[in-house]
Amino acid sequence: MILEIFSAVIISAGLTFFGSKWIDFLYKMQNSPLSFPEEILSRSKFRKYFLAIIFFVCAVILIKLPPQQFFFMMSAVFFLGLITCTDFEQYVIFDRMILPFAVVGILAAISLNFPLTDRIIAAVVGGGIFLLIAILTKGGIGGGDIKLVAVLGIWLGCEKLLNVVLFSCIFAGICAVILILANKKDRRDFFAYGPYFTLTAIFFVCFRN
Repeated sequence: MILEIFSAVIISAGLTFFGSKWIDFLYKMQNSPLSFPEEILSRSKFRKYFLAIIFFVCAVILIKLPPQQFFFMMSAVFFLGLITCTDFEQYVIFDRMILPFAVVGILAAISLNFPLTDRIIAAVVGGGIFLLIAILTKGGIGGGDIKLVAVLGIWLGCEKLLNVVLFSCIFAGICAVILILANKKDRRDFFAYGPYFTLTAIFFVCFRN
């Protein structure tokens, strides 16, 4: 148990360091998509603490898995953690994160013998439904959220993706009501849905793998 905790500490420290550096690099390289470019430091002050906790807890939970499965599941947690941060901090989900996240998801499905057809259907249908919602709501859902749902389909398959979307919407709705009642948000304010999808997905990766 001590060895597992020590390993989880090392893994979480490494992922937090490289993940945070990657986010900072993307902020510098793609300043234009950022919603709050002048508040990068203030909005990211808790990022490393958040990532370290998420990565450590997930590593402790997943570390008993076979090495190959552990690698892929922690890879999913890594991308989901970073996307949570960028969407929370700057309301942006970078294509440079989504693309490798999708590629690793395909490799995971093939390597771990997951039903690839189910994953492809989940990606196409899930992304398509959210694209339709975005069109009907005239941009109520961002392009990053659409791509994120599609990639989650690759990682989770149809059944788990449906559960993630359902619980994410409930989670987001409760938080939105709380923020509005606390006068932190107005009904017309932009609301980032990405973190609710990613945090719920992390739960399913760790406890429903």
